[in-house]
Amino acid sequence: MKKILIINSNYYNKISNRLILSAKKELLRSKFKISILDVPGAYEIPIAIKKNIKKFDGFVALGCVIKGQTPHFNLICNSIFNSILNISVDYNKPIGNGIITALNLNQAIQRSLISNKKKPNKGSEAAKAVVSILKNGPKKI
Repeated sequence: MKKILIINSNYYNKISNRLILSAKKELLRSKFKISILDVPGAYEIPIAIKKNIKKFDGFVALGCVIKGQTPHFNLICNSIFNSILNISVDYNKPIGNGIITALNLNQAIQRSLISNKKKPNKGSEAAKAVVSILKNGPKKI
């Protein structure tokens, strides 16, 4: 049975809880074993993945970063996303990125809703990406 670690940045707790629910639902449907690790902010997600890279078959990164009045948002998001991509490629492990980057709280809430038809929940999107990589090998044509 494939083991997946969900790394949850719980800075925006209400948002991250909905992301977790959707990701867990998707992963359980695919019969994966799930563990969850909470970290205080999205910036801590890459190091949490790297510390656990050998223990799991894949990862789902969940959290939320909301733009403020300074360029801090862009710097944080670029650093996190580049680090996640590099870890995934370097260790050949799928990492679903379900970190919401929003311009305001309302956008973040919309991307974390369980039943929003217009914008799917980022937690389920990230989990589906990992499931796709782990379950679907190359297809012959």
